Amino acid sequence: MALLSKKDANLILDPLADNNPITIQVLGICSALAITAELKASLVMAISVIFVLGVGNVVISLMRNVIPSKIRIIVQLIVVATLVIIVDQVLKAFAYELSKTLSVFVGLIITNCIIMGRFEAFALGNGPWKSFLDGIGNALGYGVILIIVGFFRELLGSGTLFGIPVLGDPIGKTGLYATGYENNGFMIIPPAALIVVGIIIWVQRSRNKALIEEA
Repeated sequence: MALLSKKDANLILDPLADNNPITIQVLGICSALAITAELKASLVMAISVIFVLGVGNVVISLMRNVIPSKIRIIVQLIVVATLVIIVDQVLKAFAYELSKTLSVFVGLIITNCIIMGRFEAFALGNGPWKSFLDGIGNALGYGVILIIVGFFRELLGSGTLFGIPVLGDPIGKTGLYATGYENNGFMIIPPAALIVVGIIIWVQRSRNKALIEEA
């Protein structure tokens, strides 16, 4: 017997492509611009959101029948804030330098519209297991875009991946730099993320014409 039914599997698979929270739903754009200049930061943010959204969806689902409608947003904010504090403390304990780089942006996970949107649209109306799958799927879809954008921005903007030179030494003019190649400084500033995300959106819609909105 399959671990997941087709419907359950789609909760994870759909956000990875044809219902991606960034490229299709256009949510979470702010962090895609802000922290994707480095692949390491992109990966850590992706993992953080996977934890917060996966666990948060389950908690909200378990509480869905006891949360008064009038204060549900406040309860959702308390749940996500608690999870974000846990992520922040873990980063400070095990990756202090990175935590300083991501400090403001980790805090902004609290108001990430992907997280609040899944709480409101899915976790409040479904059981814990489906809510967990929905949270993991949407967080993975978000994380995949962050990692793709971070990969190209760091590679083309700094010539490194995870801080490790992969194109050669730009000062000693070795590797690719020996041919006259230079890093593209534009790629490390936030507007470059919009261009990369735009290219991803174009590729998606070229592959699946059903995603193209009618004028």
